[in-house]
Amino acid sequence: MTKFGELIGSDIPVLIDFYAEWETDAGELHSTLRDVAAALGDRAKVIKIDIEKNEMLANALRIKGNPTFIIYKGGEMKWRQSGDQDANTLISLVQQYV
Repeated sequence: MTKFGELIGSDIPVLIDFYAEWETDAGELHSTLRDVAAALGDRAKVIKIDIEKNEMLANALRIKGNPTFIIYKGGEMKWRQSGDQDANTLISLVQQYV
């Protein structure tokens, strides 16, 4: 979890998608995140974390729904939402913290 602390401690916003590979729309979601990352460039980080491979972290953050999106900046959680989000919504949300 030390690496996670370093990751979210960034001065730029970090959008994290907590997902599971078995999700039926995982491919579509990955495409959406690529679009978000491309639009934001180096103004933000976009990261995917598989909850099955990172169970301790998912449990610590009480991740219940898939996908769950969280935006961190400076180590502080700024926004959190479970369920599908479109690229434009995610881009707008992250831009609030740039």
